[in-house]
Amino acid sequence: MSIFHDHKKLFTAASLLFGTLTLFVAVIPSLYNQKNSVPLYGAIPLTEAQEAGRQIYISNGCVGCHTQQVRNVDMDKTWGKRPGIAADYALSTRKSIWQNAGTLMGTERTGPDLTNIGERQPSQDWHLVHLYNPRIVTPQSIMAPYPWLFEVKDKAAKGDIKVAVPEAFMKGQKGIVVATQDGLNLVAYLQSLKQVKLPDGTPDPKFLYKKEKKEAMASAAGVEPELNGSDLYAANCMACHQQNGEGLAGAFPPLKGSKVVLNDDSEIMVAIIMNGYNAQEQYGVMPAVGTNAGLSAEEVAAIMNHEKTSWGNNAKKVTVEQVKKLMELAKATAPVQ
Repeated sequence: MSIFHDHKKLFTAASLLFGTLTLFVAVIPSLYNQKNSVPLYGAIPLTEAQEAGRQIYISNGCVGCHTQQVRNVDMDKTWGKRPGIAADYALSTRKSIWQNAGTLMGTERTGPDLTNIGERQPSQDWHLVHLYNPRIVTPQSIMAPYPWLFEVKDKAAKGDIKVAVPEAFMKGQKGIVVATQDGLNLVAYLQSLKQVKLPDGTPDPKFLYKKEKKEAMASAAGVEPELNGSDLYAANCMACHQQNGEGLAGAFPPLKGSKVVLNDDSEIMVAIIMNGYNAQEQYGVMPAVGTNAGLSAEEVAAIMNHEKTSWGNNAKKVTVEQVKKLMELAKATAPVQ
C-alpha cells in the first residue's frame, strides 16, 4: 500500500473519492429533484416585494433559527396542516451558479417553524411590532430585535406604515415609529409563506400523531377527550391579545372587559373568530383565525369559554352545539374572497 507513503497519491485518491460521493449523493439527486418536482396547482410565485423580503430574510440570518419544513411527526402538526413534500419547494430555485438561495428549510428551531406562518399569523401589524422588538408581543421570546428595519420620525408622511410601539420599548426616543421598505418587504415575504392545499381528491400525507391514539382510546372507553381552552388560546390568540387579555394599545384590542366577549349572545364573537374583523381604525385587521387554523366547534367553544371566564371576565359559557350553529351562520355570512 505505497499510496499511504505518497502524499500526492493519497490526496488525489481522497479528492476523487470525495468528488464521486458528492456527485452521487448531492449533485445528481439535486438535479433529478429540480427536473421532476413541479409546483403544486395553486402555488403562487413570489412578487418582487416578496422576493426582496426573502433576500432580507437571508441576509439577516433568519434561517439560522427558523426552519421551513413540516415533518410527519407528532410535534410538527403545530406548524402546518400536512407534512411537507418536494413540490412545496419547486418554486424555490437558486439565484445563480454561485448563489444557492433556493430552499430555506433550515436545520434548527430556536424559533418556530415558518412554513405556514402566512396563515397562522397573517397580520402585518403583528409582524412589524414583533420585528421591532419581539418582547412587545411575546415577553418570553429570545429573538433579537430588528430596529434597523424601522425609522423614528417626528411626523409620519403620507403612505408611511406606523408601528404601535409602547413607550417602554422606545428607549427614550420620541416620535412615531414607521416601517422602512426593507421591513415591509420582509413582512410581505413572511405573509407569503403558506402551505398550498393538495389537489382535490389527493389525501394529505398523514402525521405520525400520538394524540390520535389517545383520543381513540378515550373514545373506546366512552370518555370525551377534554380540550384545554387556555392552551388553545395560547396557540391561536395570545400572540396578539396577550396572556393577560389586555391586547396592545394601538394594535390589538383587549378581550378583558370586552363587550363582545361578555355578551351572552355570542353570534358576533363567533363571526369574528371565523371571518376576521376590520371595523376599528385604532386596531389592526384581525384575520379569520378559526377558518385559517381549521378550528373545530369544540376548539372554538373551549377558546371562547376561556376568554369569557378569564382576567376578571364572568360571562355565560357557550356549549359546543351553540357554537356549531353559530359557525354555520358565520360561514353563510362570510365575505366573498
